[in-house]
Amino acid sequence: MDDPIRYHFRWVIAVFLMVMAAAAPILADETRSAGEQGLFGELLNAYVQDGVVNYKGFQTEEKKLDTYLGILERTDTSRLNRLEAFAFYINAYNAWTIKLILTAYPEIDSIWDLGGRFFNKPFEKRFIKLDQKTVSLDYIEHTILRPTFKDPRVHFAVNCASKSCPPLYPTPFRAETLEEQLDAATRAFINDPGKNYLKEDTLYVSKIFKWFSDDFDNDPTGFILKYASKEFEARIRSQKNLKVKYIDYNWSLNGH
Repeated sequence: MDDPIRYHFRWVIAVFLMVMAAAAPILADETRSAGEQGLFGELLNAYVQDGVVNYKGFQTEEKKLDTYLGILERTDTSRLNRLEAFAFYINAYNAWTIKLILTAYPEIDSIWDLGGRFFNKPFEKRFIKLDQKTVSLDYIEHTILRPTFKDPRVHFAVNCASKSCPPLYPTPFRAETLEEQLDAATRAFINDPGKNYLKEDTLYVSKIFKWFSDDFDNDPTGFILKYASKEFEARIRSQKNLKVKYIDYNWSLNGH
C-alpha cells in the first residue's frame, strides 16, 4: 500500500497540473475553432440577419458568449501570425461590443446610453480582458487595429452597435479568408445607399470618412471609387464639380 504522504503529494501535483492546464494560454487553432465553427459563429448565425442584431436572442445564450470571451481572454496573441491577429482583434471588438450592450439591454436605445458623451464614454470603458490587460474598445481600435495593420477596411469590419455603423458581419473573421471578408464588408457598406449616395452634384458619405480622414488619405471619393459598383462609380465620375458632404450619424441601436 502506498505511503499516505506520497499519495497525498501525488494528489496535490495532479490537482496543480489540472489547474495549470485550465489557465494555460489558448493556442491559435483553439481560438479559431471557437470563433469560426463554434461558439461565436453559432451566435452570429442565429442572431444576426442583414446586419440587424437580435440582442434578446444573444441574452438567452449569454453564457455561450461569455465562454467565447473567456477563450479570447486566454489566447496567447504573441503566437498568432499577422492575419490571425488581425482577424482575432476584429472578432474581439465585435464580440465585446455585443457584451457591452447586453449589460444594460433592453433599457437602452443607444450605446451612448451606457455613458455620457463627455464623461464615462462607453468606448473608453475598460472592461475587456485581453493580452493580460484590462482594455477598452477604443484601445482595440486605436491602439491595436488601426496603427498595427494600417488597413482602412477595418472601419467596415468593426461594429459599434449603431444603425449608421457598417453592419455586423454575419460570420467571424478568419485569417484564411480575411482579404475576401474585408473586401466584402467594405463593398457592402460603400454601395449601401443608406450609407453613401450621390444626389445631383453632391456625394453624401458616412462620417467615418471624416472622423478617420487620415486613414483614407483625406480622399473619401477616391476610396469610394475603388469599391463602388460600376453603376455607382460611373455616376460619380460623371460629375465634373463633385462636392462631398457628410451624413449625420445615427447612433440608435442596430437591433431589437
